[in-house]
Amino acid sequence: MSKDGIAFGYRSRTVRHRSFSGRLSIRLLVASAALALIAVGLAVVALTHGDYPLTIQQVFGSLTGSVQGFEHTIVVDWRLPIVLAAVVFGALLGTGGAIFQSLTRNPLGAPDVIGFDAGAYTAVVVAILVVDTRNYWYLAAAAIVGGLVTALAVYLLSYRGGIQGFRLIIVGIGVAAMLGSLNSYLVSRATLEDALSVGYWGAGSIARVTWASMFPSLLIAAAIAVSAILLAPSMRRLELGDDAAVTLGTRPGPARLGLVVTGVATVAVVTAAAGPISFIALAAPQVARRLTRSPGVSLLASAAMGAALLSGAHLISLLIAQAYRPVPVGLITVCLGGGYLIWLLIREAHQRYGLTR
Repeated sequence: MSKDGIAFGYRSRTVRHRSFSGRLSIRLLVASAALALIAVGLAVVALTHGDYPLTIQQVFGSLTGSVQGFEHTIVVDWRLPIVLAAVVFGALLGTGGAIFQSLTRNPLGAPDVIGFDAGAYTAVVVAILVVDTRNYWYLAAAAIVGGLVTALAVYLLSYRGGIQGFRLIIVGIGVAAMLGSLNSYLVSRATLEDALSVGYWGAGSIARVTWASMFPSLLIAAAIAVSAILLAPSMRRLELGDDAAVTLGTRPGPARLGLVVTGVATVAVVTAAAGPISFIALAAPQVARRLTRSPGVSLLASAAMGAALLSGAHLISLLIAQAYRPVPVGLITVCLGGGYLIWLLIREAHQRYGLTR
């Protein structure tokens, strides 16, 4: 077994890994449902917070249509797309993180760490500052293309007779750093107004999400969900190795390509609508795996955990805004995820050191 496999948490590559027991399946479903309810609950509470505080009764009344007027406008037209974005975007990031952590067999294999997030962000910055467009579909297309091009570049640069998960991550970190320098250069050449706009957007903010950008995001998110469901069995088989996957009827090349495109699309949708939101994709799959006690990451649990984490971060940002000033939700996730990343790096280094002794 590879070091990456052990560090990732796969203790044995047996049939049990492919087929969960009934008890574990029930635990997985219950935990995922509980996380989804927590995400919805946090979203409802977030609807009550803002410059114009509301009660839970006013929120439910506005959602059911029994309350009209200004309160209805605040809840349905202004705040609902934002809290919906927190739930949906968190689920997308959790799904993308689970896909890439499964493909790399490493808990550090999240799209924001590997650099795919940076590629999508760079493409959107170019579209805004160079092409001078803010059309959602153009930004979404640019983000997907940028993420895929970055994924191809990282793959080619890390290929040495095969792909090793930890090498892929190190190369991805370097590519992300280079793209960050390019972004800084583009911002330095922009006008003050464009630079401030891109800078705030680059912090990862869902505060500007409206129904106009949320509707296409929901359509793309639904397509991504269908793709992830169809590819989930192939992802599980690839975790057993290419030979075992072929034996079980999965073609590794097309399956891996489909998973990469789906994973990049999860990041691209979020980046196009709200900017890069870091660490949700990194933390959600591993926290969900420990909560469900599953031998590997689960797309369902990761999505539910991502929705809960981003909804919680959004609520924290609202509470900070009431006490101090508005803070983009991306800064909240960076602060919370930074500590998790440090712990994960220490744990990864300790396990690798222990294996090589």
